[in-house]
Amino acid sequence: MIGKINLVGTWELQLDEEKTGLQEPFNDTIALPGTTSHARKGKRNQSVNVDCLTDEYAFEGWAWFSRKFDIPAGLAGAGVKLYLERTRVTTVWIDGDELGTRNSLSAPHLYELEKPLTEGRHTITVRVDNTSYPTKGGHMTSRDTQTNWNGITGRLELQFYGTAFLEDVRTYPNVPDRSVTVKAKLVGASTGTVSVSAVCANGVSRHEAVARTYDVSGGDFELCYPLGEEALLWSEWSPNLYNLKLELQQNDVTTDIHESTFGLRSFRAEGSSFTINGAKTFLRGKHDGLIFPLTGFAPTTVEEWLQVLNTAKSYGINHYRFHTACPPEAAFEAADLLGIYMEPELPFWGTVTDETYDNHNEEEQQYLIEEGYRILKAFGNHPSFVMMSLGNELWGSKERIDGILKDYKAFDSRPLYTQGSNNFQFVPVILEHEDFYCGVRFSRDRLIRGSYAMCDAPQGHVQLGPQGTLTDYDDAILPQPGMGIIGIASGQSGTIQIQYGTEAKIVEADAAVGQLIPHIPVVSHEIGQYQTYPDFNEIAKYTGPLKARNFEVFKQRLEEKGLDHLAEKYHAASGQLAVDSYKEELEAAFRTKQLAGFQLLDLQDFSGQGTALVGVLDAFMESKGLVSPEEWRTFCSDAVLLARFAKYNYKANESFEASIQLRYLRPEPLVGFKLEWALAAGEAHLASGEAIASAHFSGDYVDIGRISFSMPDVRTMTKVSLQLRIAGTDIRKSYDLWIYPDGIEADDSGLNLFGALTAEAVALLEKGERVLIMPHPAELENAIEGTYCVDFWCYPMFRSISESMNKPVPVGTMGLLIDMDHSLFKLFPSEMHSTEPWRQIVENSVSIIMDGTDRDLQPMVQTIDNFERNHKLGMVFECKVGAGSLLVCAVDAEQAGQTIEGRQFLHSLYQYAKSEDFKPHATLELSRLRELLR
Repeated sequence: MIGKINLVGTWELQLDEEKTGLQEPFNDTIALPGTTSHARKGKRNQSVNVDCLTDEYAFEGWAWFSRKFDIPAGLAGAGVKLYLERTRVTTVWIDGDELGTRNSLSAPHLYELEKPLTEGRHTITVRVDNTSYPTKGGHMTSRDTQTNWNGITGRLELQFYGTAFLEDVRTYPNVPDRSVTVKAKLVGASTGTVSVSAVCANGVSRHEAVARTYDVSGGDFELCYPLGEEALLWSEWSPNLYNLKLELQQNDVTTDIHESTFGLRSFRAEGSSFTINGAKTFLRGKHDGLIFPLTGFAPTTVEEWLQVLNTAKSYGINHYRFHTACPPEAAFEAADLLGIYMEPELPFWGTVTDETYDNHNEEEQQYLIEEGYRILKAFGNHPSFVMMSLGNELWGSKERIDGILKDYKAFDSRPLYTQGSNNFQFVPVILEHEDFYCGVRFSRDRLIRGSYAMCDAPQGHVQLGPQGTLTDYDDAILPQPGMGIIGIASGQSGTIQIQYGTEAKIVEADAAVGQLIPHIPVVSHEIGQYQTYPDFNEIAKYTGPLKARNFEVFKQRLEEKGLDHLAEKYHAASGQLAVDSYKEELEAAFRTKQLAGFQLLDLQDFSGQGTALVGVLDAFMESKGLVSPEEWRTFCSDAVLLARFAKYNYKANESFEASIQLRYLRPEPLVGFKLEWALAAGEAHLASGEAIASAHFSGDYVDIGRISFSMPDVRTMTKVSLQLRIAGTDIRKSYDLWIYPDGIEADDSGLNLFGALTAEAVALLEKGERVLIMPHPAELENAIEGTYCVDFWCYPMFRSISESMNKPVPVGTMGLLIDMDHSLFKLFPSEMHSTEPWRQIVENSVSIIMDGTDRDLQPMVQTIDNFERNHKLGMVFECKVGAGSLLVCAVDAEQAGQTIEGRQFLHSLYQYAKSEDFKPHATLELSRLRELLR
């Protein structure tokens, strides 16, 4: 390139919603780069989206942009290309001459002018259409994520070239011989000379390779440039980048200079693991749908992406999977600088067909295939671009999908390829030409994550109860000899009903035969999805074109139920349970030796698809105040301590045993490290010890040893912490455990205890007596069943999907809100949120729907409902009825009494009911009580 003209600035604008054509003169202006929505152009959108954010100035149709520019004498007559970094479907005119149309959603639009531009003033007109896509576009165009914006973002420029120049420059690093192969095309000349130099200066060390000169021929050429034995490698730990300069000369005159960056790295799939430059790594990934609420489109500056990726890195993330999306170049540049492994994905979520399918759509599929080549050409030189996926949850022709993979690998062998993310769902396959597998199961029962929607049941171990930290997925990935063929999928050929996006879909499926045994690295897909209640303080943060009108609706619903005073407590309590669930989810992944990585859904909230507030960060990638990055990294980093024990609840003097392990993924050996452990109650250490072990290589799975001790002889229920630390490092971990006095019995003698609101119970209340009612959960109609874990993804979306599939509807609750200072918990001390002592109790309970009761009738144990229903749900509550005092507990006492924690709860409940502390303040009419307990 010999020069360029920047077209950033003020353009004339005309919105053409009906696509009638350009009507001059233009009637508005806009600053580009930008979008019509971000510039607040057009009609204000009055609609209220409840399932996603609302684009206040949503516009779909043709948008016409035009401006004048000047060509200086020095560039007149030179070859010229128009570069539009990121846009929709564009058609371009210069001085009234049409240049054609481009429709890539994922790569820059490049127009090559057939004739040079003369000196002086010219006019460029660009029509952008955000309706006529060859494909639906996945999260590149979805209103659930970055919106279906209209405009042009990123670089807008005219690029000028001499008579001879370099094109399609691609770099292929060779780690073993410390060199880089450069493939390019010489245009406009039959021969030339290329001078090559490379400098690495962004890391701790600096390295400059010896410059060399090569004779090249016209058309495609290839050269191998040695960097020297001292060349620096690129990885997540040392992201060393080389600035590569190619200078083309003709007869000792420079006609073109091409500059780019590359990293000397080898990212490979070796057995069940990924390696970077020969060292094992473990992918700690996050899903990304390009959600940027302040703009409604993905940023195109390195500075903005550095802020986003640095935040993710502070939470231990080293990998990004872009759901049906490809980010702009600045994202790859920032990832290059930080050492983050990137996986773009074709903008497709559907069925790949061939001529055997009735719904064969060759035009769309050819577009998607070409889109893949465009992504590879545009971003393939980035060392962070290490993986590529063909789409999300694809179905259809396995032969066609595998053929696409084969062709991509022949074109560009640098990234690793997968057929897609969670393809074929209940009947997964591994294709010949894919390098790694990304999914959620290997059959219906061979699960490799901890949570699932009800329509994808069986649910995962985090939802059904870990009861300790022993779960891993090794046997699900590689069934052991003698286990037999387990968990065959649905078993029928023909059709199968699946969840597809926000709907249900009937697809073709082959019958599952035998067991699918992976021989390539396995990545667990979209793990987590633990929802938190909305933080309505977030509404004020939406100062851009996207408005949180869904949050406003949720807030109004809560106010209408008279529960708005509990909003912040709902958020905090559900959020803490979600964090605890994520901890077990992530640790189960780290415990699995056969797993090569995971992809969270998500570290941040997902703004659409029903509004899925599944992040510990909000949609702005900012903290919700639930967990610090430092604490999160204790179970999500390149060195994770793991204690594996059977349960969380213990009797006094009971033996505790745990196997202590270290998943070590750092490049520096950790030889002869000292593990320090302690059982602590506050500042007091009740037991402690040390162990010595070594981690020699990245990827080591170190069995440090077993620890055992007797729990202290406590007289009251006591929460303790098992604390682990490797001396002299940042590697630590803690687990909460609970100890109960031995011999505790739930003594209900002396109580007026009833299983229903009987005539006798009413008579006692009328006489001013104290009454405890513990109705059997199965006999209550006006109630929601008890479940410990927070709701998966979000209730409205999966309620709808389950109903359409005739599957069980999710319970939809989000943990407990506990009045922890209440006297009820004098003998059963609790947090504000659900903790493991409550798991078995909750699973044997219901919560009574108390809608319409007075605000001062606040349950001591309240179940948090989802933002669609917003029921007031009481598991334990008290009130005055007539002259008497009533305590209601909707727990199955017989089942709860089977565990030590259940007996302790019942003991605390009964003792409270007998005590002078039992003095309810709220009142309830008898007729209303009958309705509640029907």
